[in-house]
Order: sequence, then structure tokens, then C-alpha cells
Amino acid sequence: MHVVIDTNILVSSFWSKDGSPAKVMSMVLGGILTPCYDYRILTEYRNVLLRSKFAFSKNDVDSLLDWIEFYGKSVVPTPLNIDFIDEDDKKFFEVAKYCNAKLITGNLKHFPKDEDVMSVNDFLEKYI
Repeated sequence: MHVVIDTNILVSSFWSKDGSPAKVMSMVLGGILTPCYDYRILTEYRNVLLRSKFAFSKNDVDSLLDWIEFYGKSVVPTPLNIDFIDEDDKKFFEVAKYCNAKLITGNLKHFPKDEDVMSVNDFLEKYI
């Protein structure tokens, strides 16, 4: 199954290794889910995860992002003419729509109502 992982899910999975976001990331790393991304998403992942306030290991961040880049599906999505509360979130929706993927986020209110945009817990409840 193709998924698009919002950056807040990655941050949460680094904070808590046994929380719901970490379960989703375990499914990604285990090959059960295929992450879809574009260059904008990878850039945001790197910029956010390497912020000094998080103090995540650069090696851990690089390893995760290298894995996503190698095993995930890189795309150049079709731009969508939809207004977003936060335009920085639009890229995740565009990639999800392009890949026919589930978009997993901790900020449902930032995205249009769509059956393929779901919280971590909703995703785990529906697909595990």
C-alpha cells in the first residue's frame, strides 16, 4: 500500500519508539507500506528533523531518509488548484493524490476532507 507520511508523524516516531507513529514507521521500514514522496517532501523532512530543538541524531535522520529515498516511490505530482490553510502542506496532498496513497497526518484540519487523509490511529485501526 502506498502512503504519504506527514512530517509530524516522523517527528513523533523519533520521540516515542512505541507510539502509534512509530508503529506506522515500522510498517514502512518493514516493507508493508511504501512511502511516496517528492523532492519537496524530502527537503522538509530533512530540514525539520535536523532542527537543533529536536536534537535527533544526524546519523539516524540520514539513515531514515536514505531508506525512504531508496525504497520509497519518488514522483513529480500534478499541481492541484486547491487552497490550503498552510500551503506547505499542499505538497503532501498532491503526492498522495498522484500516487493514490493514504496520507497519514497528525493535523487533519490542515487538509481537505478526504477519505484518504487520516490520522495515525484511524489508519492503524482500519488497516491493521
